Amino acid sequence: MVGKQVAEQGSGQNINAMLNVGLNVQIVLGQSRMSISQLLNLSRGSVIELDKKIGEPVDVMINDRLVARGDLVKVGDNRIGVTLTEIVKDYVSHS
Repeated sequence: MVGKQVAEQGSGQNINAMLNVGLNVQIVLGQSRMSISQLLNLSRGSVIELDKKIGEPVDVMINDRLVARGDLVKVGDNRIGVTLTEIVKDYVSHS
């Protein structure tokens, strides 16, 4: 029984160590394609038209991988957040 307790404690320590690992989380509002000359002409106040429409779900990316989709929500006076509406399942190939 003592061996089992030690193994469980070791697993807990490993999980706790992983909980502090930083991940790159991005919320993708949309994208646009433009030439370098168009990019160089941008200035403060320029508008870039994105490929998504208002009300369409945004993509949630973690470490450049699509993991979920969600809707933008207002959080407080000057902030926005995302409420998740769909978790994207990994593609599993069956051999």
